[in-house]
Amino acid sequence: MFSIPDMVVIGVLALLLFGPERLPTMMRQFGRFTREVQQTSSAFVAEMERAAEVKDLAETPPPRPVDPTGTPPRP
Repeated sequence: MFSIPDMVVIGVLALLLFGPERLPTMMRQFGRFTREVQQTSSAFVAEMERAAEVKDLAETPPPRPVDPTGTPPRP
């Protein structure tokens, strides 16, 4: 990530570029955008994991029935 001096330089540049009036609004918008990206990413990962589980269940053959007498089942 960024070190403290790097963040100070970025903060000063942002303040000079956007001014003290617009900077809080832009930071709020950036925070909302970041939150939306994180939520979308989490939803995508959860959907991929769910799809993988469904695929695993579909590919797994059902277990063979157990004969209570103990004789092995015929193929």
